[in-house]
Amino acid sequence: MKIFYSILILSKILYGDFTVIPVAENLDKPVFVQGFPDNTDEIIVIEQAGKLKKINTSTGSEELFLDITDRVHNPVIPGDERGLLGFTFSLDYKKSKSFFVNYVNKNNESVISRFSLDNFKNENIILKFQQPFPNHNGGMLAFGPNDGYLYISVGDGGDSGDPLNHAQNINTIYGTILRIEVLGNKYSIPKTNPFVGNDRAKKEIWAFGLRNPWRFSFDKLNGDLYIADVGQSKWEEVNFQSFKSRGGENYGWNYYEGNHKYKNNKIIENIIMPVFEYSNDMNYMKVLFGWDEEGLDGCSITGGYVYRGKSIPEIYGKYFFSDYCSGNIWSLKIENGIAIDVQNHTRELSLGQNESVYISSFGEDKNGEIYIVDYNGTIFKIIKKI
Repeated sequence: MKIFYSILILSKILYGDFTVIPVAENLDKPVFVQGFPDNTDEIIVIEQAGKLKKINTSTGSEELFLDITDRVHNPVIPGDERGLLGFTFSLDYKKSKSFFVNYVNKNNESVISRFSLDNFKNENIILKFQQPFPNHNGGMLAFGPNDGYLYISVGDGGDSGDPLNHAQNINTIYGTILRIEVLGNKYSIPKTNPFVGNDRAKKEIWAFGLRNPWRFSFDKLNGDLYIADVGQSKWEEVNFQSFKSRGGENYGWNYYEGNHKYKNNKIIENIIMPVFEYSNDMNYMKVLFGWDEEGLDGCSITGGYVYRGKSIPEIYGKYFFSDYCSGNIWSLKIENGIAIDVQNHTRELSLGQNESVYISSFGEDKNGEIYIVDYNGTIFKIIKKI
């Protein structure tokens, strides 16, 4: 414990001059936020039931950007993972005024669609596939900064323990990160995808062996990929992929959970182990009645972003992530493929000790500033203390 508190004190000395402020409140189950590519004051917030809200963080004004509640599964039951889950602007948004969404519809199908500001009623479905269970849907969307391809996270299909053995089967799209080239209202498979030419694999797959990669992100500086994969019953993990990667990585699920054997003792070659893990032995008694002093507990990892903003030089280059249940917030740096300088920022950001805060996502604006999404309705921005 003495060692831990020494580290905590050092953390405050090095990183203690930043905090958070609320920039939007009273939202309905927000699960993602993204800054506009042409306005530093405006953000888009996803509400899980099927709405996109446009919010001006300077004036506080709010307007409805898109409403597709008529086709999105309504998550009325607590813990329901379905709904509107992902959003991203087109790379040529300033010209095309188009954007993409990822949602689970009322038939339990994942749908990736393109919309345009010129005609909100015209939904162009790019990709659609059935979800075998109601959980582990993935849901993240992002364009690769170096290649311009659209990356899509897909969970293992759900239930517990990957009963259909999807994640280690490259002949399914479940338990993967997909990479496609969007061509208008259709898509093609990039010729450099790792399984092109393999008749026993889905050509859309970029990486596999994932359980539920709820949130991934690219480093704005160089294109490194960070994948936060939600664990089963013991371990939560952060996976790292260098911008130099040619794809095809196997991140181990369901033979491994974190760095630990999960399914059996079969030896699997070329497994890519996570760069960071923490135990997910958080239970509801801890959530309701106590907070672990060492802050290494939780139940579901929420991936974030590498800070590339200019407002807080002290945290430049650090990857921020959190846990949904405990509200703990960490940061780390990757050096030569290894996680270093791991810091717990929960106390200084004053979120994690409040059991009413559930961090469902992070967000990033055009300047690299980072936002934190509280599922109970508030969007926070990390800022430098004045």
